[in-house]
Amino acid sequence: MNKKLIALAVAGATLVPVVASAQTANPVTLYGRAFPMFESVKADGGSAAPVPSRNRVSDNGPSFIGVRGTEDLGGGLKAFFQLEYGYKLDENNASGTPFSGRNSGVGLQGDFGSFLIGRWDTPFKSASVKVDPWEDTTIGGYTAAMSDRGNFNRRETNVVEYWTPNLSGFESRISYAANEARTVTVNPSSMSFSASYNQGPFYVAYVWEKHKDQYKSYTGAIGNAAGATEKGQGIIGQVIFGDFKLGAQSQYFVKANPNNGVASLKAGARAQMFAATYTAGKNQFIYTYERSKDGTFATVGTAASPTTAECKANTLGYKYLFTKRTTFVAQYVTVQNNVTGLCNFGANTLAIAADQDPRGFAVGIKHLF
Repeated sequence: MNKKLIALAVAGATLVPVVASAQTANPVTLYGRAFPMFESVKADGGSAAPVPSRNRVSDNGPSFIGVRGTEDLGGGLKAFFQLEYGYKLDENNASGTPFSGRNSGVGLQGDFGSFLIGRWDTPFKSASVKVDPWEDTTIGGYTAAMSDRGNFNRRETNVVEYWTPNLSGFESRISYAANEARTVTVNPSSMSFSASYNQGPFYVAYVWEKHKDQYKSYTGAIGNAAGATEKGQGIIGQVIFGDFKLGAQSQYFVKANPNNGVASLKAGARAQMFAATYTAGKNQFIYTYERSKDGTFATVGTAASPTTAECKANTLGYKYLFTKRTTFVAQYVTVQNNVTGLCNFGANTLAIAADQDPRGFAVGIKHLF
């Protein structure tokens, strides 16, 4: 697989521009990211057997390679495309993933904005991740507790997405993931929306997303369920003043699943995040705090209700910016769950039981090309 990947990169760097020049004067760009980290992790607490301390090398994101380009169609209209392939530097990638497994699509852009078809991050994810200094790819990433622990941090397939033009910092995005998996019993699809203002030192956004005939319980996996709905919304803000960058977001989720044998309405689940970054020359000192309180079902026909799942995650980290392309990253992460909490690392999770607390230290190099 590695030889094939190298061959692909060489071919992309040498052959693609030749082909492109025969079609258009616009360039085709080969780009990517390599981001492995050495980690020491464990989890303990609660009544289950602890997850013993272990060292590991983990890829974050994962690393990826991509090709993108544009063609000027005249009259202010351009065609654009992008193909991204994720790979893991710490493995032989024997299982493989599709070349277009990451943000990949083709579209048109002009004065009206941009329109694309393919596979892409939802507007909910794109706007929310902007205030995560860890870019949702490391053990300290914001999906430890945020975005319904990653359920609303989606890169949807079969998607149609539209971005408005940027008007003095104001921009909106909306996406629709088609119902290709429809059967006689379920008709799953999703919609996502964001509205943001990003100008100078300020970033503010509102996000909303709905999953139709899809459901993820607190302890289970995402699945299709007739009549189920999941809705989420959030408010995001960030400000830069001097050497400090401060960001925060608050999210709220409501779920309904009439077929799960319990009450049809889930109490609203809430999640909050705070992030602070101090930059001194090439040094960055970073702290993030997350917490979530998951809504719980009352048992049908009774007043009984299980203990509300709660968790907190703290990440203290450091980055050294060698250049704009190469960064040293170090972080220490602690996650605290209550007796029913199941929050985990933001990425490269551990297999834990309720009330166990993951902890970890990680160091690595991120290189962009």
